[in-house]
Amino acid sequence: MLEIGIKAPDFKLLNQDGREVSLSDYRGKKVILYFYPKDDTPGCTSQACGFTQLYPDFKEKGAEIIGISKDSVKSHRKFADKYNLTFTLLADTETKVVEVYDVWKEKSMYGKKYMGVVRTTYLIDEEGMIIKVYDQVNAAKNPEEMLENLS
Repeated sequence: MLEIGIKAPDFKLLNQDGREVSLSDYRGKKVILYFYPKDDTPGCTSQACGFTQLYPDFKEKGAEIIGISKDSVKSHRKFADKYNLTFTLLADTETKVVEVYDVWKEKSMYGKKYMGVVRTTYLIDEEGMIIKVYDQVNAAKNPEEMLENLS
């Protein structure tokens, strides 16, 4: 996990529409940058739908939301369409960004170890600096928690 007070590493990834997006495109706005394990799973769907429900409030406070997972552009498009998601989803199929942001970790399920994305949310200010970091995120509560942290 990256630390508060450092510049958020820039990146370029494709969004759910196949267009290239970089973090620097959002300079001048606060960014909720959240990393999640997999499209269309219960926790990830709860988190994404929560961000969509509160999206007008985030926009009102000058913030944008970006979700990143290692799913493909096609998977993101399907996920966004199924739940009418209103924000940007980015495909990090080669795990380059999740590794740079230090959220690609060894996980364990039913005694089996594997590598995966640890649900993490970063709040980035208008200048591109990390101002808050949330690890071990509760997917259902994260959108509201992030909205409360915007000033």
